[in-house]
This record gives sequence, structure tokens and C-alpha cells, in this order.
Amino acid sequence: MNKGKLYIISAPSGAGKTSLIKKLIPDLDKLMVSVSHTTRTQRPGEIDGIDYFFTSVERFKEMISQSDFLEYAQVFDNFYGTAQSSVEHSLNSGKDVILEIDWQGAAQIRRLLPDAISIFILPPSREVLRHRLQNRGQDSIDIIDRRMHDAVKEMGHYAEYDYLIVNDDFNTALTELKSVIL
Repeated sequence: MNKGKLYIISAPSGAGKTSLIKKLIPDLDKLMVSVSHTTRTQRPGEIDGIDYFFTSVERFKEMISQSDFLEYAQVFDNFYGTAQSSVEHSLNSGKDVILEIDWQGAAQIRRLLPDAISIFILPPSREVLRHRLQNRGQDSIDIIDRRMHDAVKEMGHYAEYDYLIVNDDFNTALTELKSVIL
């Protein structure tokens, strides 16, 4: 059996990364998204073990000390990490795996696994990004301002990726993403 391919997909919050991935997955049988561990609060509608593995800071730090993570990073006062064992198992069973991670985690993965294919999704502009974040209705203005500040830093790393997709039109961006993964 052939080993699966590893895809890294990064984007600033609000660029449409999660929506694109959710639309892509049902179309491709051997493609799966790795479920990350996080210490952030579970949002309404999220399911533990499906959207994330929600865990305490103490447990997360224990997993770090046991070298359980392929990559991990602190983002917005929360930790996010990808369990090494689940990714390796999926790849070894022939599944292609998407890691939906930030630029810090992507840099760690590219150092460890240089054959990973990295894709960065950009919004068409900062104004559109702010509008998308506001329309979510999930965050206060202070949090949106902080996300925008961090988005500018995140977008500064797009040139480190193998592919760049601008999510100006959802269907066009989805077609471009499929063309990279197929």
C-alpha cells in the first residue's frame, strides 16, 4: 500500500480555510483532516473528537513533555497541537492527511517532513477579512482587532508555502484547492 500524502493548509482566521476544507473532504475518499488538540473553549456546535480534542492546559503540557505532538503552537492564549501517532497511522494506511494549522506549526512540520505540501489561503483584502470576522458574530470588537493584528503577522508568512490561494470567490478557491490536492 502506498503511503498517503501530507498537506498543510494555513490561513488567517476568517480567510475561509475551514469552510473550504469541509466542502473538499466529502469529494475525496482517501482524504481526511487531522483533528488537533486544543486548550481553547469549545464553541457552540463543536464536537469533542470531531472538531478538536478539547483538553486542559495541564494535559496539553503533559503531552508536550511526552513528545506526543508532531507540532504545537500557542495562538490567542491557547495551545493547539497535532498528535504524531494519529497522523502517522493515517499516512501509513494510505490516507492523505490535511493539517489545518497556523504558520508556526507549518514551519515545524516542513522541517520534520519536507515532502509535505503546503498551501496558504489568503483573503482578498484586510477589509474583507475584518468584515468576515464581524459577520461571524462570535467575537467582541477587541477580539476581532486582536485577530486582525495576528492575521497581518500570519499573512506575512505566505511566501513560505508551496501554493497560494486567494479566497475572493469561494467556488473558485475550492476549485484551486482541489487542483492542488488532486
